[in-house]
Amino acid sequence: MNIGSLKLKGKTVLAPLAGITNLPFRLMVKGCGCSLVCSEMVSAKGLFYGSQKTFALINTHPLERPVSIQIFGSDPLSMSMAAGTIEKHGVADIIDINMGCSVKKVLKTGSGAALMQDGQKARAVIAAVRESTSLPVTIKIRSGWDSSGSQALGIATAAQKAGVDAVAIHPRTATQGFRGRGDWSIIAKLKENLSIPVIGNGDIVTAADGLRMMEETGCDAVMAGRGVMVNPFMLADIDDIVAGKPLEQRSRDDIFSVMKGLITASVEYFGEEIACRIMRSRIAFFVKGWPESSKFRSAISQITSMEQALEIIKSYQDSLHRQSITPTALRDLGAFLNKM
Repeated sequence: MNIGSLKLKGKTVLAPLAGITNLPFRLMVKGCGCSLVCSEMVSAKGLFYGSQKTFALINTHPLERPVSIQIFGSDPLSMSMAAGTIEKHGVADIIDINMGCSVKKVLKTGSGAALMQDGQKARAVIAAVRESTSLPVTIKIRSGWDSSGSQALGIATAAQKAGVDAVAIHPRTATQGFRGRGDWSIIAKLKENLSIPVIGNGDIVTAADGLRMMEETGCDAVMAGRGVMVNPFMLADIDDIVAGKPLEQRSRDDIFSVMKGLITASVEYFGEEIACRIMRSRIAFFVKGWPESSKFRSAISQITSMEQALEIIKSYQDSLHRQSITPTALRDLGAFLNKM
């Protein structure tokens, strides 16, 4: 699939997730196999006013390329400047405009999904960004503020006319948040009416879900976020199946290796104290549904050092190796975790 001048090797995209898709997490997902990764939301106003914290969010690494940086805002001038700044720094392969975030503090500024209620402003923002950069430009939208999908089709059609190179659609309304089910028929409607690539997003928690979305909607690629937090190899599995390759057999040891790598990379990037705070919740997602996972999550939620985190992970891994699953192993694990 091509997005403007950029040719992707596969059909999978890591969704932008605020507070989640930071540099270490993106490198992890890229290492597990993914065609395109995306940054967490970056405030255009933050870049405009030179915020160091905001500029830190656009740091990228050669090993994660190609990478998309997502910007949000409602002011065409600052959005234009942000896109130009990102291109000037050479940190991105794609600029993505957020028009789907439904968090209240974002909506209050007229940004995110609020732009889908103001077609004139949305078109002005899209035009400003498109004119300010030679990089491929994409937008990420929701179905809109009602369930018909008419706002999504209107915004997507206008974006295509303005020179946007692809559209990602999460087919839930702005008021739904992540509740209920997305209406995949809206993805199909966009695909039928657009000539640029359409990327489907929402309710992809397994590789089978991603394949079913492509089959049912005809979308050109799939985007997932929450499912990748549980199984970082999911997007690679989708690409392998689409390419006709045999699926790699993943073991829990593969996931343990990813956990350790993410902790190590996060400590190196953020420093130990901040990284441990982030990892207390992040690591817990990987063991969803595993034996004795509740005790492991409880222990990992209290980590204060990388050494402690790695010790807890090793103990849990050793226990699962011994298990098969034996009562003794469970007692040993419980006794260890209760001491933490």
